Amino acid sequence: MNHTSISALVPIKGSSERVHGKNTRNFCGQPLLCRVLATLQLTACISSIVVNTDSSTVEKLARQYDKVVIHERPQHLCGHTISMNSIIAYDLQLLGEGHYLQTHVTNPMLRAGTVANAISSYMYGLDNYDSLFSVLSYQSRFYKTDFTPLNHDPAVLLNTQDLAPLYEENSCLYVFSAASFFQNGHNRIGKAPYLFPMSRLESLDIDTEDDFRLAEVAWQAFPEGSPI
Repeated sequence: MNHTSISALVPIKGSSERVHGKNTRNFCGQPLLCRVLATLQLTACISSIVVNTDSSTVEKLARQYDKVVIHERPQHLCGHTISMNSIIAYDLQLLGEGHYLQTHVTNPMLRAGTVANAISSYMYGLDNYDSLFSVLSYQSRFYKTDFTPLNHDPAVLLNTQDLAPLYEENSCLYVFSAASFFQNGHNRIGKAPYLFPMSRLESLDIDTEDDFRLAEVAWQAFPEGSPI
């Protein structure tokens, strides 16, 4: 694999615990999983989309995209208690050396340009970083439960835009090599990761019914192709 193309890993279960059948559920006119798969299909630097699934319904829907390669999930990796890293390890053992991006179909607002920018940032930074993960940046006044400030001095009332930012892993994008993944104990995030900020709107993740409704409203306000 060269440095201008990369494979995307997209694990998709047939069932879900909190939102019934969310991955195949209708989302503004299409099954939810189609939103992210279409985005990856449009991203020029994505050479293939590896869909690891335990569902024939997911497989049928995913095969409409010509970049998709199906990995049928073995029985020992099925179930809600299996870690994502175990599924990625299985895929990488089949795929071999190279660079990979991993995302989820529960992030329907994700844009192709953001995916491409993340891959570009990772590739250009390989001399200094071994992986990349997306984050949300916060410049607010944070405290521990004992009132200890985390990122500010309460005696010095700085404007929030002048505070040192704190970062939240938003579980949207990960970019890494197979070598880094295995060298770091089957972990997407290596020892020297690049933190890639994303907008809150693109980071919307569907985990509950309220999330689903909120994401539908966001999609209707900013449909595919519109700027965010």
